[in-house]
Amino acid sequence: MPVSLNYENLRGELDAESAIWWARMAPLGRPSFTNGLLRDIDRMHADLTNVMRAAPDAVRHVVLGSSVHGIYNLGGDLALFAQLIRAGDLDGLRHYGHVAVEAIHRNHTAFGLPVTTIALVQGDALGGGFECALAHDVIVAERSAKFGLPEVLFNLFPGMGAYSFLSRRIGRVAAERMILSGKMYGAAELHGMGLVDVLAEDGEGEEAVREYVERTGRRFNAHRALFETRRRVEPVTLDELRHVVDGWAEAALKLGEADLRKMLRLAGAQDRRVAGSPAR
Repeated sequence: MPVSLNYENLRGELDAESAIWWARMAPLGRPSFTNGLLRDIDRMHADLTNVMRAAPDAVRHVVLGSSVHGIYNLGGDLALFAQLIRAGDLDGLRHYGHVAVEAIHRNHTAFGLPVTTIALVQGDALGGGFECALAHDVIVAERSAKFGLPEVLFNLFPGMGAYSFLSRRIGRVAAERMILSGKMYGAAELHGMGLVDVLAEDGEGEEAVREYVERTGRRFNAHRALFETRRRVEPVTLDELRHVVDGWAEAALKLGEADLRKMLRLAGAQDRRVAGSPAR
């Protein structure tokens, strides 16, 4: 099995001793789900799935983190959204969303392989970044990490999995309250709600993942089977995620110019923040 798979916006590395595949998002420009990052995630998923089928014992855990200090992922490509909305391009919005939820669904289903998926959040996970983390079997977050769904601030809703995953984890009422609040949540608060599984001190996220893997190692089969049972009892299907995307795209086209200006101001603030964020 290859020890690494590296792409323009993403890199992965095998820790053979622990059977952990470490993947880190390293998007060019703003650390959001650009078309380039989505394309590279799709390629890595395909390549990793192929090698794991050929060497099924080589990997037990697939971890997705970020190479940008202080940022896990800031969510959807807001500048692209504004461009597509102004052009009235419903098909373009739907295509972007469908590609995104296909990647999210592969994480949710652990690629159909006997592995567990772990989100390692060492920084802010906003919008689609939060949705991506929620799709994993386990979320490990450092204490300073922040989570939020800011879409309501520009009159939209998170359309790529938030409602589906949150409603199953914390119930419909709490999910809707979180989505409509636009509030930022700390990792400790979400740990108390049961959304973050492992709370790590700052700078100790990777070690927390290793400790989790070691602690559960002798009962890996039980843990993996439990996560599979969760998916069977409360399934989040790809069809459901696509239907939500379609509703999101239709709602996005109803945004006014004032809403789009708010969206682009947020994108600009993200760009200014990224300019001062060193790589991990």
